Amino acid sequence: MKKTSFLLLIFLSVVYTVSSQNIWTPEKIMQYKNITDTQISLDGKYIAYVVRIPSMEGEKSEYNDQIWVAAADGSFNLQYTRGEKSSTSPQFSPDGKQIAFLSNRDDNKNQVFVMRLMGGEPEQITDTKTGVSSFKWAPDGSRIAYIMKDPDTKEEEKSKKEKTDVILVDKNFKYNHLYTTSVASDKAGNRKIQRLTSGNYHINGFDWSPDGSTIAFSYAPSPTINDGGLQSDISTIPSDSGRITSIVKRPGVDASPLYSPDGKWIAFQSSGGQPERVGLNDVYKVAATGGDLIELQKTPDRSANIVAWAQDGTYLFISENYKTSQVLLALPSSNNIKTLKGDYLAYSDSKLPIITSLKGVGNSFSISQSGNRMSYTFEDVNTPKEVFTAGLKGENTKKISSMNADFNPPTLGKTELISWKSKDGMVIEGLLTYPVDFVKGKKYPIVLQIHGGPAGVFSQSYTGAPGIYMTQYFAQKGFIVLRPNPRGSSGYGKDFRYANIRDWGFGDYQDLMTGVDHVLAMGIADSNNQFVMGWSYGGYMTSWVVTQTDRFKAASMGAGLPNLVSMVTTTDIPDYIVAHAGGKEFWEDYEEYEKHSAIYQIKNATTPTQVIHGANDLRVPFTQGQEFYNALKRKGVDTEMIVYPRTPHGPQEPKLLMDVSPRIMAWFEKYMN
Repeated sequence: MKKTSFLLLIFLSVVYTVSSQNIWTPEKIMQYKNITDTQISLDGKYIAYVVRIPSMEGEKSEYNDQIWVAAADGSFNLQYTRGEKSSTSPQFSPDGKQIAFLSNRDDNKNQVFVMRLMGGEPEQITDTKTGVSSFKWAPDGSRIAYIMKDPDTKEEEKSKKEKTDVILVDKNFKYNHLYTTSVASDKAGNRKIQRLTSGNYHINGFDWSPDGSTIAFSYAPSPTINDGGLQSDISTIPSDSGRITSIVKRPGVDASPLYSPDGKWIAFQSSGGQPERVGLNDVYKVAATGGDLIELQKTPDRSANIVAWAQDGTYLFISENYKTSQVLLALPSSNNIKTLKGDYLAYSDSKLPIITSLKGVGNSFSISQSGNRMSYTFEDVNTPKEVFTAGLKGENTKKISSMNADFNPPTLGKTELISWKSKDGMVIEGLLTYPVDFVKGKKYPIVLQIHGGPAGVFSQSYTGAPGIYMTQYFAQKGFIVLRPNPRGSSGYGKDFRYANIRDWGFGDYQDLMTGVDHVLAMGIADSNNQFVMGWSYGGYMTSWVVTQTDRFKAASMGAGLPNLVSMVTTTDIPDYIVAHAGGKEFWEDYEEYEKHSAIYQIKNATTPTQVIHGANDLRVPFTQGQEFYNALKRKGVDTEMIVYPRTPHGPQEPKLLMDVSPRIMAWFEKYMN
């Protein structure tokens, strides 16, 4: 055999061996099937859930959602909807014989469809011009209430066709309003449709009274995310139309109304009578006819999300972050009710029983009304997300789905929860992921990953799932990944979440640096190979880090905001920035904004920094990334800028999502010692 032929065989053998290995790559990670919703039937016998998979064949780069239905006893588990168009938001009819869902299968706008539980062709129930954003069955199953955005007027349609459709900023809003439709059609195939609300306000949530006579709804002054985070009130209206009655009207956010099973009370989430733009969700209740507002016991994080009432009305089920977990809590509906027996979470005066495990992340909770069962998704750092059912005290847990049974995950890099003391003594937690082939005694490059928010949180979710930063991909490449929860993070109580007001870049910076120092002290990380990356507020902190220290070999700033002065007047959430700056506008306290902006300290930057941004980002406008990139370039610091087209505040297309981590890895490896 010739020498060249022999070398070719060796080369092909190596290529085949590498390509056939089961290792963590972006392509492998994108095979993961995510579960985005669960709904349990009123009698607790059936569970519907939504499975999301990426579709990337040929020119496609989108997600496809389809509905599955399983029996709670495990007797069957079947795919319910199919096709190239997605189907989402399943809801069982009150009698359990039908499922309604949203799908864009006919006109690329979400409409309500209804299908028999045991199969058959779905029937389209709504035919709206702008699509349906959410819906709920009437208690007797005869009608469906839904929210639809106002359509264009004839004049506006004409203007669009003639290309004279000039946009007037903050004028001519398109508001969400409330409608009902009969489920059954008449002989001519028509349904009775009623519009219940109209006017210059934007409905963001609603609920039927148990007898079906009334609908409670919450509404904001405009559709903008900024206004919705500052003001929302609650009213009721007869479900067959009529006079609107104001139930809760005061400053701040009062939203997500939910009737008690006996119809006497409405529970809701509230910021407590004043705007709390940093973030605050306590639980209140009010008589269904109005009256005094009753504040219920505060939850540990004061970020409560109401899931459901207990059937006897004594408790509300609440979903909330707790440190690195997400759990279901039982909140007494009266301050005179004793708490249930069980395990407890405690922050100061909050002491509430937990229903789900602290060793992972529970989500998509749904409570049956008469079956004393619930459904939810659960995952931990080593286990993919699946659907579970359990009793209402968390007993008799049973896994329902096996969506990722064929995922065949490669060997995971171990992930553990660690903690350390920051410079001022505050205790900080974080998740530490080791390299896949970790060998004790060897030191590895370390990546500091910073979450967004700042009220985000790194939780004990599956580390092999897709994301902007693919944890196991970095672990496969031999990196240690540190994901801290610095002050400002959710899950650690209001005081911790509010602790970085007027302190961006200072206390939080020390939380991050002491975390890296802690890992270095463990003897596993290479001090000569430190890297940093983050998205949104994590991008802000990345820009800040490279103007404060040269310890990192390279950095990657994703959707970062290095200039708070220009950010506050261009973002779609200006009040969120103002709140963290202490409540004053930049012209009232310019020094405060400048003090916390990395762009004003750019002269200190020497770290090679990659800049990544979405072209259509309104949350952190594209110009923020441009500012930092051009400043670095003009200063002579090595940089590159990657712009993802059609992308808002984070990649929405799977092909673009899959592109991010390899680009960061190439940038880091370029500067690896």
